Amino acid sequence: MSETNHGVKIDSDKNQSDQTCLVIFCKRPTLLQGKQRLAKTIGAEQCLMFAESFLKCALEDACEWPGPVVLSPSSPEDTEWASGLLARDCRVMVQPEGGLGHRIQAVDHQLRAEGYSKIVFIGTDAPALRPDHYEEAHRKIDLVDVVLGPASDGGVVIMGSSTPWPDLLPLPWSTARLGKALTTACRQHGLDVKTISPGYDIDIEADLLKLQQDLSDDLRPARRHLYQQLREFLRQGGTRYA
Repeated sequence: MSETNHGVKIDSDKNQSDQTCLVIFCKRPTLLQGKQRLAKTIGAEQCLMFAESFLKCALEDACEWPGPVVLSPSSPEDTEWASGLLARDCRVMVQPEGGLGHRIQAVDHQLRAEGYSKIVFIGTDAPALRPDHYEEAHRKIDLVDVVLGPASDGGVVIMGSSTPWPDLLPLPWSTARLGKALTTACRQHGLDVKTISPGYDIDIEADLLKLQQDLSDDLRPARRHLYQQLREFLRQGGTRYA
């Protein structure tokens, strides 16, 4: 084992280039930041509750990831918070300032400079992701340059590559055009792109009802807890889609 900055440990016994690194972009859930579209319709406190549960689902997935894990908080002030999130060895790497494309590219560049060649990025707002999504991404990244998990709204829920990304800065992040634009940019750069099974982010009220239905048979502990929260929320008429 070797120790990184902030006292967080990662496994350095294996060649980094042979491993696939999972990077989780995360924000510390607070009432002041989060999904504004969702908060406008269900309230900031309910949105915070779900944001905390969504984060726990992503951490649950990270615990099962077969390679190194990097938690990438959005602010340097959240370094200590992030370093205590996972009950497994991990790395904390703070995102730089700037747009999402710049932040992803900067973290990707730093990890590649340290010897990682296969890097998969996820956020914390896609709790419907299942083990097969991760297994498929982990398998395909050994075979192609770029692996994308398309989102139902046109974005992506997983993006991984075994080679440096093309310029991500001009892409239409947080829009329905992202998935297509990212695929086009990669292919124009001569990269082989494959997709995995689609997923979805939680952006609006209607997504909560779909999520509750999709988690009904999910036995993973964080998902069971979230499912019960959703059931209670919907039982109380917390959404117009119930």
